[in-house]
Amino acid sequence: MIVRLTRSTLRPWQAGDQPSLMYHANNRNIWINVRDNFPFPYTFMDAERWVLHASSNLRDLAFAVTVDDIAVGGIGLIPKDDVYRKTMEIGYWLSEEYWGRGITSEAVGAVRDYAFSHFDIVRLFAEVFEWNSVSMHILEKNKFKCEARLHNAIIKDEKIGDVMIYAITK
Repeated sequence: MIVRLTRSTLRPWQAGDQPSLMYHANNRNIWINVRDNFPFPYTFMDAERWVLHASSNLRDLAFAVTVDDIAVGGIGLIPKDDVYRKTMEIGYWLSEEYWGRGITSEAVGAVRDYAFSHFDIVRLFAEVFEWNSVSMHILEKNKFKCEARLHNAIIKDEKIGDVMIYAITK
């Protein structure tokens, strides 16, 4: 999938993205809002592992958010299984240098539409840490509804916090 948006382009991760990925992902302000499997500090080895994995195994699910063909963020889908097999999770991050430009909001809308048109799902959801009001606003702009607040559900940076569940259904 390659989607040209007004402010960015979404495309599969590819060889050559590693230096930009390492530079833009190596940011504590990003790390504080994502799961711990997103490393910090973000090294070149982390970038190499991700680009190899995403370009080999996740070509239809994980995309680089690019500006002028430079990878400045990522967005992707996680298929669920068992009784949740008609559900996918969406996750995303963007370089702090590009915050406030509407890039993430536009990318979330494009991937939402892609998920519903290319996969046999009826529900798309995101989990947002309670302190990430910007991400909540992005999801609300894209017609996701807050379904639940899971109290004391996560620990991030040694702080226990709530998780907000946002979802949209077909």
